[in-house]
Amino acid sequence: MLWSDPKDEPPQDMRDAQAMLRRLIVVLALAMLVVVYVLGVGF
Repeated sequence: MLWSDPKDEPPQDMRDAQAMLRRLIVVLALAMLVVVYVLGVGF
């Protein structure tokens, strides 16, 4: 990346996709914690 490159923000759809991906990762992590908790208590 050159010093002369403009510091432009990523396009809106890319920011939306990154936010959606972050929410998906959080939901998956919480789901895995719940599954591990249920399996640990169930057995």
